[in-house]
Amino acid sequence: MQVKHFNTSLYDANSYLINGKVLVDTGMNTRGLIAEIGKSIDIKDLELIILTHCHYDHTASAQEIARLSGADIAIHKEDALLLKNDNISAAALFGHRAPSIEPDILLSEGDRIPIGNDEELEVIHTSGHTPGGICLYEENSKSLFSGDTIFPNGSIGRTDFEGGNRSQLTDSIGKLIKLDVKTLYPGHGEVTSNDVNTQIQSSLRMSRSIL
Repeated sequence: MQVKHFNTSLYDANSYLINGKVLVDTGMNTRGLIAEIGKSIDIKDLELIILTHCHYDHTASAQEIARLSGADIAIHKEDALLLKNDNISAAALFGHRAPSIEPDILLSEGDRIPIGNDEELEVIHTSGHTPGGICLYEENSKSLFSGDTIFPNGSIGRTDFEGGNRSQLTDSIGKLIKLDVKTLYPGHGEVTSNDVNTQIQSSLRMSRSIL
């Protein structure tokens, strides 16, 4: 699996281009992200945009990138309507209105998304940060795209935003410790391959400790 990591502005979420055809999260800096994608592929080669959850710092550029590329937009069914909610999407927190995104694909727990090279991403529903937050696991490379569910060094997603739930987040992280993860691609922070399974266990302990 080939992954390009983009982060184009302060406070922006990470974006990941997978196998030159799938983009995970888009951040807020539309012009900057389009420029970075263009260094790797023709934007029209992009086939799918997967949003790990509805928050503005992960989704704001999705509509324009989809328009330019023709790519479909996918998000978990429980976050689909929340994309347009100024408060739950956290758009208001950034001083903006929520984007009018109409997802093409509604995802559910256990869905498998082909990404080329005989590889696929498994959708893991990890509510808690938002109702429809997801992580994506690629088994061959043991890669986990964790959105804002967990971060490196045992950190976890916030649950004090509208739609957050600490108990649900703890249960969600409990799903992740069952995976064998070699590389963590978080929604914020640096990509890490440093004993990731232990880092996930630390995230679970942290979440349990503040319930």
